[in-house]
Amino acid sequence: MSIQNVREYLAPLGLADRILEFETSSATVELAAQAAGVIPARIAKSLSLMLPDGPILLVAAGDARIDNPRFKAQFHAKAKMLSADEVAQRIGHAVGGVCPFAINADVRTFLDVSLERFDTVFPACGSANSAIELSCEALEAAAQGFAGWVDVCKGWQDATLS
Repeated sequence: MSIQNVREYLAPLGLADRILEFETSSATVELAAQAAGVIPARIAKSLSLMLPDGPILLVAAGDARIDNPRFKAQFHAKAKMLSADEVAQRIGHAVGGVCPFAINADVRTFLDVSLERFDTVFPACGSANSAIELSCEALEAAAQGFAGWVDVCKGWQDATLS
């Protein structure tokens, strides 16, 4: 899938015209932050994981890392990242453009509470040079396969917002 698929997915929600396309890569948290002109923590990174009952996306703040004990307590399984090839096949977007929009129908999307400290965050939009600025409420409403908010990340609680 591509940015065009995401554009088509977001159009009925009135969000397609808000997609940002950059001249430079936004494929990593750091690059996306530079392209969008924000701190890395405001990048809503989409982590592609496999659980025994299928693939999930965990969307978390750019400065957050999975806390393995909390992840296991929440999902009753170890956090297992998908390989780059698996991501494209199982999620529907290539690494660098993974987002919770226009994904495969069997993917569930979870949002981590690390995002809630920001008025707006920037998830990718299906390509390695795109993003969209959304409030957490709008992200929740737009996220395909939204399955709930979770608290499974660490490293962000003591971060400064500068």
